[in-house]
Amino acid sequence: MKSVMIAVLILVVFTACQSQTRTKNVGGPCEGCEAIFEYGDNKLTPVDTLPLYQENDPKLKISGTVFHKDGKTPASDVIIYIYHTNRKGIYQTNGDEKGWARRHGFIRGWTKTGQDGRYTFYTFRPAGYPGRPDPEHIHVTVKEPDKNEYWVDAIVFEDDPRLTSKERERLENRGGSGIVKPKKVGSQFTISHDIILGLNIPDYH
Repeated sequence: MKSVMIAVLILVVFTACQSQTRTKNVGGPCEGCEAIFEYGDNKLTPVDTLPLYQENDPKLKISGTVFHKDGKTPASDVIIYIYHTNRKGIYQTNGDEKGWARRHGFIRGWTKTGQDGRYTFYTFRPAGYPGRPDPEHIHVTVKEPDKNEYWVDAIVFEDDPRLTSKERERLENRGGSGIVKPKKVGSQFTISHDIILGLNIPDYH
């Protein structure tokens, strides 16, 4: 009986290791992507509102559909994590942050797609880093049910003068283009941003 239990234990450990190996070779290096798991006890839904949304302008509504690699089939149960700077170009903190919030700040949010693959974030437009030429941007990380987390192209703005031809050439089109065109609707701007899982993601199968 003891030998059977040991054999079962070895099989469980081996299977777990194999599973981990299969899910740890997608997307290449991804510093800070672990932050996608820092939503705590919150129940993720397809809609999230980031901190300071009400206090800042211009307000943004970011909506889109997450598709499987075919670019047509909606992908459910995909976690999307975003974070960005405040209106001064700083990753704002309160001073008591833990984990990756110490670097990403508290202006961040999480959604989880439903059967239709849709997601929506309510936030505000970030500023570019002070004293640097980087375009205004919103970082995006995704986590599929059967894959490890990986980053996709950051959301950048078509009307941002910092988005030069040189900056556009640097974009890798991971998950699709991150270039968006804000449209004024009422008191806020809306952004349409679809994500195609696996598109231009290294080692994606």
